[in-house]
Amino acid sequence: MEGVRNPVGVQLLGKVIALRMVRLIATLFAVSLITFLMVEQLPGDPILAILPPEALDDLENIERIRKELRLDDSVVTRYFRWVGDALQGDLGKSYITDQPVTDAIKDRIPVTLELAFLATFLAAVLAVPIGALCAYREGSRFDRVMSGITTTALSIPGFVAGIFFIWLFTLKFNWLPSTGWNRISDKGLIANLKTAILPAASLALAPLAINARLIRADMIGTLKEDYVLSARAKGLRDRYILMRHALRPSSLTAVTVFALQFGGLIGGTVVIETIFALPGLGTRLISGIYQRDVMMIQGITLFIASVYVIVNAAADFLYLALDPRIRRR
Repeated sequence: MEGVRNPVGVQLLGKVIALRMVRLIATLFAVSLITFLMVEQLPGDPILAILPPEALDDLENIERIRKELRLDDSVVTRYFRWVGDALQGDLGKSYITDQPVTDAIKDRIPVTLELAFLATFLAAVLAVPIGALCAYREGSRFDRVMSGITTTALSIPGFVAGIFFIWLFTLKFNWLPSTGWNRISDKGLIANLKTAILPAASLALAPLAINARLIRADMIGTLKEDYVLSARAKGLRDRYILMRHALRPSSLTAVTVFALQFGGLIGGTVVIETIFALPGLGTRLISGIYQRDVMMIQGITLFIASVYVIVNAAADFLYLALDPRIRRR
């Protein structure tokens, strides 16, 4: 029977993946359209942001530059030209600095990715044991205290946490720097972590609280399953039951949620990078908005949104691969 069911399960899994891929492509197309239209609605003329103040009265020059940049084309024409170039890896050039947008992303994405990875790591390392212990000691003082702490953490925005961390660890104790970035290749790992830990902790606060509560709720149900009660009746140690029989099934949901949150953290670094003056995608996006640098705004926004969509799709595929209910079909 197992040999009969496996091909059916593989075929079903293939259909699900194909359907998700179609949705992924449609979502990316919708993201590109929304990104383009949102940037189009920004107030002001990008040409006026390029020219110096003394050249703003030269209408002929303004129109000449507009034609050179092909900004006089219709919105539909400019959108499909931009999408066509993006599919070939060309997100255009900055109107202000003439730097290719892809080069700006390559230069700054390591900072943003490191913050997102470090925040995800911190959230996972702390959320898993906290959630597991709260589930194991359901209703205890520890459970009630941690529930209050996670609720408080969820109510604090990341930028507020960042400002508090700067006051505490920089101004009060002078343990860590509040701004700047040390690259691993230049100053080494320790110096790099000193500049990354505060912004990463600010980003990790909400995911940590969410996942601790999620793991707790999931494990409370798991600990009441028949196979867990049977393991206890056999006299197995509580630590073994908790790690082997309870945490592993509950970790499926946590893994997919962490993957989803990682995509969100890529975009969430915008405010945190600004507060800590980090040379990431977020600060470049903010400066592009101030300068009315249309191509830079469109390119970075599309990149961040695409990463989020792709990571979400990868999390779905990961869950399909890990879920034993699918493998048994």
